[in-house]
Amino acid sequence: MKRKIVALFLATCMAASMTACGGKDASTDNASSNNDTADDAAGDDAAGGDDAAGDDAAGGDDAAGDDAAGGDDAAGGKITVGFSQVGAESDWRTANSASMKETFSEANGYELIFDDAQQKQENQIAAIRNFIQQEVDYIVLAPVTETGWDTVLQEAYDAGIPVIIVDRMVNISKDDLYTAWVGSNFQLEGEKACAWLDAYAEATGKGSEELNIIDIQGTIGASAQIGRTAGLEAAIEAHDNWKLLEAQSGEFTQAKGQEVMESLLKQYDDIDVVYCENDNEAFGAIDAIEAAGKTVGKEIGKDILVMSFDSTNAGLTDVLNGKIICNTECNPLHGPRVEEIIKKLEAGEEVEKQQFVDEEIFAGTEDVPSIKVNDAEYPVTTVTQEVIDGRAY
Repeated sequence: MKRKIVALFLATCMAASMTACGGKDASTDNASSNNDTADDAAGDDAAGGDDAAGDDAAGGDDAAGDDAAGGDDAAGGKITVGFSQVGAESDWRTANSASMKETFSEANGYELIFDDAQQKQENQIAAIRNFIQQEVDYIVLAPVTETGWDTVLQEAYDAGIPVIIVDRMVNISKDDLYTAWVGSNFQLEGEKACAWLDAYAEATGKGSEELNIIDIQGTIGASAQIGRTAGLEAAIEAHDNWKLLEAQSGEFTQAKGQEVMESLLKQYDDIDVVYCENDNEAFGAIDAIEAAGKTVGKEIGKDILVMSFDSTNAGLTDVLNGKIICNTECNPLHGPRVEEIIKKLEAGEEVEKQQFVDEEIFAGTEDVPSIKVNDAEYPVTTVTQEVIDGRAY
């Protein structure tokens, strides 16, 4: 099948690939429990309703059989892609799944085997092993956490199946166990958000005032959590008047974000900023703040400022409505970029090891037109209804 040709090419060029995340393997205990807000796709997959997976499991991979018999029908056949998705825990994740499904459709020449792991790493490992058994051409993995992948990725590598990582990174002992990674620079996202907060405080005459900050973190051990938390921690270290009151995981879900915020509001009555590591956590935090009789808004020292990441349609709507002050984009539309990688591999071309997606930063005021991070300048988009209507997600 096509993957066998690609595997021969990868074997010759993998050593020259650019290094990504290093480090040793760790426990998988950080894989989060099932806190999904399940959508239709999650329900179908959890029920085993993936017809493509069923066909392959029944031995219906004709192209693989043709290769074994010496035939060369692969050129006219579909490319089979196995995609292990984290789950459906957020609006961002739903948009990410939709991008992959739209890109890898039968009309575009693909057979997509989609597996919803329901935020459990053991489900993802099982899915990858099923993909290997079904002899897919490519495996795409959106990992629930960074660690614990060496063994199963070695199995895919030994089977000659290229693995493309999307969204979060993997921390493995050998970088050649995956072919390429597509996603966001999560620490830069955090740095941009904090640069905006610093500039906004200065622009509104509150730059010297003390800021008491709550961090509602994402799933502990996920790349987005690690990077966004690191961005905030570095900013707090650089500001004598910024104080981190507490950091707790909201597991990237609205329900957990609300639960964490309710608890923290009982412990602290002087919260200035809530730094939510995705939109769904922000929605939950806002519900908790308003239920407690406090206000979310734009005025430091009077309102609680809610900051968020993802910039989904619902998230930007809350920016427009004054409930989220700043929203840093995390682009979920990975399908076209992954397809670009696959097309290059099919053509026998080398691909970059790491590929970052383009992202913006949005605000509910015009006080900060742009920010600087590491000498690079980033424009800040003030959210209007026209901006929201022009977005793809």
